[in-house]
Amino acid sequence: MNNVGLFLFDDIELLDFAGPYEVFSVTSELSDYTLFRVFSVSEDGEEIRTVNGLKVQPDFAFDNHPPIDILIIPGGVGTKKEMDRSAIVEWIRWNNDRAKMTVSVCSGARILARMGLLDGMEVTTHHEVLDEIRRIAPSVTLNPEARFVDNGRILTAGGISAGIDVALHIVRKLHGDQIADRTARYMEYGDWQALPEEK
Repeated sequence: MNNVGLFLFDDIELLDFAGPYEVFSVTSELSDYTLFRVFSVSEDGEEIRTVNGLKVQPDFAFDNHPPIDILIIPGGVGTKKEMDRSAIVEWIRWNNDRAKMTVSVCSGARILARMGLLDGMEVTTHHEVLDEIRRIAPSVTLNPEARFVDNGRILTAGGISAGIDVALHIVRKLHGDQIADRTARYMEYGDWQALPEEK
């Protein structure tokens, strides 16, 4: 089983974390909860507010969460503040060094770019953040057309809803087409009616 940890913070974009949360949770539910354990983490474990005001209670704080195999860094205007906070950077770096994968969604790429984790890579992000990423990390190769880019241990997803695509990609990468397609069908996501039925 892989532990999926989603970093939450004030002024986070809701679908940036809710999309991947749903994908990994549905996949786990459809597989008798054997494939993924999904949880959220904020710095202090206290309630956070999304960009549009929804309040969310994280599962854990930085000092008490389980090990993270797949680290999700969502976006939102709050990333502008978080990327310059040493406690945030240190926590992400510590977990990135130990995780199997680190994934940014939307403007979450700001944080990874500021940390130097995207240097020399092909990456994508929200279309309104492309120029900023160029300034922060001039050595990256930006792919504005991609829904997501997989660099192995580091993956970046485009804007907001692309977090669903990258999460389904990870499910497919780890557990194959049948399980990923079953999740997409259950969620009625994308061209789900054209997916092959389970045998």
